[in-house]
Amino acid sequence: MLHHAAFLLHCLPLVMGQYDICKSWVTTDDGPMWEFYACQPKAMQMKGYMTVKVDPSEITCGNPPERFCTHENPYMCSDECDASNPDLAHPPKLMFDHEEEGLATYWQSVTWSRYPEPLLANITLSWNKSIELTDDVVVTFEYGRPTVLMLEKSLDNGRTWHPYQYYADDCMEAFGMQARRVRELSATSAHRIICTEEYSRWAGSKKEKDVRFEVRDRFAIFAGPDLRNMDNLYTRLESAKGLKEFFTVTDLRLRLLRPALGGTYVQRENLYKYFYAVSNIEITGRCKCNLHASLCTFKEGSLQCECEHNTTGPDCGRCKKNFRSKSWRAGSYLPLPNGSPNVCAAPNFGTPPKSKATHGPGRKHSKKAASSKVSQLIRLKSHSVPLAPTDTLKDCECYGHSTRCSFIDFLNLVTCISCKHNTRGQHCQHCRLGFYRNSSAELDDENVCIECNCNRIGSVANRCNDTGYCDCKEGVTGPKCEDCLPSYYWRQGCFPNVCDEELLLCQNGGTCYENQRCLCPPGFKGVLCEQHRCEGERQDCDGASHPLLSPTAFLLSSLALQLQHWGDL
Repeated sequence: MLHHAAFLLHCLPLVMGQYDICKSWVTTDDGPMWEFYACQPKAMQMKGYMTVKVDPSEITCGNPPERFCTHENPYMCSDECDASNPDLAHPPKLMFDHEEEGLATYWQSVTWSRYPEPLLANITLSWNKSIELTDDVVVTFEYGRPTVLMLEKSLDNGRTWHPYQYYADDCMEAFGMQARRVRELSATSAHRIICTEEYSRWAGSKKEKDVRFEVRDRFAIFAGPDLRNMDNLYTRLESAKGLKEFFTVTDLRLRLLRPALGGTYVQRENLYKYFYAVSNIEITGRCKCNLHASLCTFKEGSLQCECEHNTTGPDCGRCKKNFRSKSWRAGSYLPLPNGSPNVCAAPNFGTPPKSKATHGPGRKHSKKAASSKVSQLIRLKSHSVPLAPTDTLKDCECYGHSTRCSFIDFLNLVTCISCKHNTRGQHCQHCRLGFYRNSSAELDDENVCIECNCNRIGSVANRCNDTGYCDCKEGVTGPKCEDCLPSYYWRQGCFPNVCDEELLLCQNGGTCYENQRCLCPPGFKGVLCEQHRCEGERQDCDGASHPLLSPTAFLLSSLALQLQHWGDL
């Protein structure tokens, strides 16, 4: 009970009542009306709503049955994994079951019997829905934490993956990165991808078991160590580029790259003590509803936002059919304390003119008349004609992105002209270059095409794939090509680091200048000041004044040494 209360207090700052209602019935001088607010669902435990996949398929132990050892007693291999015996099996579902006090149940991999072939395993967690992380991701390992692993994220239901955090007992050796802690990050680097050694060094299987992705520590950069200044956090989430998206995922993937070694090198005479075992995964977050919903329910096997503000879609990512008088926008945390709801509004058409095609109530448009209109349109050939906003608009088949069509004689087809809403094509069914299809919008939605917004310097061109990811230049990474890969630095583009105050230190007292070159002290030269500088022809590199051998003298000296060696034989 005390543990449960402590957990509630731990999560309290992230689930309290700010942005918890979407609208309120208020009385004004013009009478009662709805007042709208930006709103979001409460944070909750997400592991009950996800699917888990472990690969490769043969990585789970027990088929065939296998014995394994522990690091405490590496030669007492009395434990067994047998998939056919429920008491000895370790399937993936045991990572998420309810555990009795003092009894850990866990998924377990096969042992490293094929060393030196790498023992690799992936654990993929999928929600089929965008969620926003609100607390630390905590993975609990039994029998030792891996010495090398990666956490990856996807924003498009697993079609593409991107690094989220690196973990290793030696970050430089494993990933070529200097080790860092999240607590060392600043406000401008709060969403930086780091490598940490904090959770990978051997501490004994009975002691440290958890590996964390530290969401709270990143929030604390803005909200303070106790997360009391949430207004500042919400302000930065709204204003800092890429920060809100950093905590958004549809999938997470743990890539286990090297198991616990027990604090030593790999002992090939006993490979049965090397394996992975995960007893629990905790993930706290909320449904991403673009600040247009305060409730998220589990329906038909997936989470769904209960959209308000006349929005619809899995993430409330578009306006309802009859509420598209302006482009859809996500809600905003600003201005505090209630934010901006950015409600979708119904168009104000005024009184529509009577259609000549209707001569009385209940009289329907004949199919023959509609066909006649299309024939008339085709006979006009290359002349552009405006269409009426009723049946002929449907006949034109422009999905509402154009009201004009033209017949192209030599191609014998009718095509839409002047496509709006960043669409193109015969029926305005494609997106213009520099835009991509909004997967949560219908084809007739004004927001069906979203701008790529590729960084002009970091991308090959302002074009992206069908998931919105841009084509990046060498050394550049990120959905919009705005970040540099490790060992690259940004200077109007990404360039390889010649030196870095953290990663590649200049030697012999040299100093790194703008990541481009080492400024060497007198007496040294080279890219990293690694070479002695010879001041004169008759001096060596450390300034001593003894003769420097010419090539001829060097050869004669070498020959004399060889003759002396043969004489000693």
